[in-house]
Amino acid sequence: MFGMDRLRALAAVAAHGSIAQAARTLHMTASGVSQQLAKLEREAGHALLEPHGRSVRLTHAGRILAGHADRLLAQLAVAQHDLADLGREVVGPLRIGGVGSAVRNLLPDALAGLVAGHPRLTPTVVDGEAVDLMPRLVHGELDLLLIESWAGCPVPAPAGVTLRTLVREDVRVALSERHPLGDRATVDLADLTGTPWACCSPGTAPHESLVQALRSRGVEPDIRYLLAEHSTQLALVARNLAAALVPEMSCRPAPPGVRFLATRPALRRDIRAAWLTRGASPPVRACVAAVEARQEAEEVPGVQGAQEVIAADEAGVEE
Repeated sequence: MFGMDRLRALAAVAAHGSIAQAARTLHMTASGVSQQLAKLEREAGHALLEPHGRSVRLTHAGRILAGHADRLLAQLAVAQHDLADLGREVVGPLRIGGVGSAVRNLLPDALAGLVAGHPRLTPTVVDGEAVDLMPRLVHGELDLLLIESWAGCPVPAPAGVTLRTLVREDVRVALSERHPLGDRATVDLADLTGTPWACCSPGTAPHESLVQALRSRGVEPDIRYLLAEHSTQLALVARNLAAALVPEMSCRPAPPGVRFLATRPALRRDIRAAWLTRGASPPVRACVAAVEARQEAEEVPGVQGAQEVIAADEAGVEE
């Protein structure tokens, strides 16, 4: 392994043409530079310098290694600059994971403004459900999540994860206007016995919330369509093939013939930002602030205001 100080000495000799001038540039003695170069030659296994009149010049091996040294030193300078910027600038990668409706409604405008204001930021986005995304956050594969937490089925807060509620919205029952109850403004879930449902996959918050809500009203769910996107669920609702629970954020646009009814009991969903408490980097903080700012500037359907910070302590308990 080549030491950086030795590579720096070689690069200085290559740039200035003599050990004496390299020593002055590096604020070292000429003997100190010579010692560094002698050690570097032993590490490289090649002679790097040869006599040239009253001075020295680089050998072929020395020129090759000096070229690599220049590139390594330049990259090191960039790394040092970036690390110095971390405490105050929004730079580097930002790996975001989010549930589809949150990514679609909350992220694009916020992210566009963030990238325009911080051109050295490099965001990436994947969509998915909290049950799949949270382990990736905990294991350091993602930096920030935008996930849903349904009333009665809250998203768990692992130890060391901070949650901030960004959106709180009502959940509606989507029915075809041809459904026998489609002309109501409010529907009791107990009245939907025998109605097929479209929903996300088992294990996800929407699926568990639907099952829990129906069973609490004495209805055994008949879930026939397992579909991740609300828009796909609504396509089936429009044809009177199923009902669906749809948060207000996803009610628009809707196919013709779909009605959205308030539920009894009322159902609600939160969209929460989640990040590792120890990983609250400037990009993470800036992205959360940008989403909140966009909500204030442009009302998001169903939003009832950003809420409190919920921090998971070492035992994973929400405050």
